[in-house]
Amino acid sequence: MGFLHSMTCTTSGIQSTAPVQWRGYDAICGVYWQAEGRAGATGYYRSPDPRVMLFFNDVSDHIGMSDQGAVDDPRLKPLLRAVFVPAGMPMWTRFRADHRFSHLDLHLRQNWLVERLAPALGAPVAAGLLMQPHQLQDVASVAAIGEALKQEVCGAPRHPVVAESLAVALVAAMLEPPHAASRHEGPSGGLTPAQMKRLDRLVEHDPGRRLPNADLAEAVGFSPSWFAHAFKKTTGKSPLQWQQERRIEMVKRALLSENAVIAEVSGQFGFADQAHFTRVFRQVTGTTPAAWLREVRSGRARPPQ
Repeated sequence: MGFLHSMTCTTSGIQSTAPVQWRGYDAICGVYWQAEGRAGATGYYRSPDPRVMLFFNDVSDHIGMSDQGAVDDPRLKPLLRAVFVPAGMPMWTRFRADHRFSHLDLHLRQNWLVERLAPALGAPVAAGLLMQPHQLQDVASVAAIGEALKQEVCGAPRHPVVAESLAVALVAAMLEPPHAASRHEGPSGGLTPAQMKRLDRLVEHDPGRRLPNADLAEAVGFSPSWFAHAFKKTTGKSPLQWQQERRIEMVKRALLSENAVIAEVSGQFGFADQAHFTRVFRQVTGTTPAAWLREVRSGRARPPQ
């Protein structure tokens, strides 16, 4: 008998749009889903085996995910195009908008996977990598593998070695070391415009919170160390400097609203007190909030776009 996955799955507001297709092998089980979810739909998933979710269309703007169960938290991380989920790790998802999608769920036998990866990585390294989640938004490096696996699951069966070899290749590509991430970069070796837009949305969701590098890196599918390098190359700034500038731009727009009070606005954006706010504002703009506001209202300075 082939390997049959065992997963706890509870969903609300998500339904299949076509019959589910699946195939089990000695050490893997592939399941191809076509489905849709309405805004506010939720899902909970937990498997005792490691698995890969590979989406054939972008879902990052429509579905948020968490491994802490906080599905009502507006800071849910975007669900990226390819996700490696370690054995036993729970996942909660919530739809931000109505969306149709298709994806391949690949369930794998843990010991078998370690054995297949061990010749290249060593068993301890392979086992350690399989204990950590990994995500990719740019799936160019794995799209062909995923499409071939989908054909194995949905098409005429061939020898199991074909699907099993493809599964190992897919996992190996997702677990690649950070220095290999240059293939996923933008043309300049930095972040793409779509990745920067995703970071903008993260800051806008919670402008009063300083996001750690690990959260920013995960949002674009990079390791924290590689993200810092790519971000600096793209913006010329550190992630902290960039976040401060983005916050100040949002503060400027808030200050221009009717009856805005500088002290209240500074608190809304996470500054410790008005002195802290004024110091950061001056560092970014070269002037104080009050002086900037007077110049804009008198027409001597341009308001933010």
